[in-house]
Amino acid sequence: MDRGDYKNLLKTKQEHLNLVQQAMQRQGERGIIVFEGWDAAGKGSTIRRIAWCLDPRNLHVAAITAPTTLELNGHWLKRFWTRIPSRGEISIFDRSWYGRVLVERIEGFASEAEWQRAYREINEFEWSLAEEGYRIVKLFLDISPQTQLHRLKSRLETPAKSWKLTKEDIRNREQWGAYEQAYEDMMRECSPPHAPWHKVDANSKKEARLTCFDIILQRFGQGLDITPPPVDPDVSQYLKQAR
Repeated sequence: MDRGDYKNLLKTKQEHLNLVQQAMQRQGERGIIVFEGWDAAGKGSTIRRIAWCLDPRNLHVAAITAPTTLELNGHWLKRFWTRIPSRGEISIFDRSWYGRVLVERIEGFASEAEWQRAYREINEFEWSLAEEGYRIVKLFLDISPQTQLHRLKSRLETPAKSWKLTKEDIRNREQWGAYEQAYEDMMRECSPPHAPWHKVDANSKKEARLTCFDIILQRFGQGLDITPPPVDPDVSQYLKQAR
């Protein structure tokens, strides 16, 4: 994609999303965006471009890592409940509760009975949110093994990005087949009409970002009046007369 065309399209979508966020705030709507995908698929860079155009006072970004000892002692979903947005807010999850049926499944942190049961628990969790009026968008960024290898090598050669490389990246790559199966199971078992998975081809980062914006705008903007409200007449009159 031409860089100039991409920047113009991205700017237009960012401006539109900003209007949508303002309307959600005024109307007390709540939004949740879930990102899952392969290492180096572009989750972080896409989230940065979403967050850049939004009011940070009503935005929360949760980068989900391994649970703490305290979190391990409670129900496994508890740490996600505490990150659910309030009215007028949007929460973005960089990885999410789906770790139960992904990394915890593959690395053996959850027993087979636990991760098998988690499909139902996740569906019930998301159903409860949808029934409360939450707008849920779930994005899976998909890339090929060749694209991932190219991006990992690029990180190695870029000082500003090399710190991101860990042994986990290599271990996960060596288990590509297991993760591929887990992703397929996740999208098959947990994609109800109120919270479907959207599989995004992320081999081109630019096109993937634009696609993510389109999906978010479609879901968050559904039935939403984004027309800015008129200025209070008293305020308008005062400012016109003020010196």
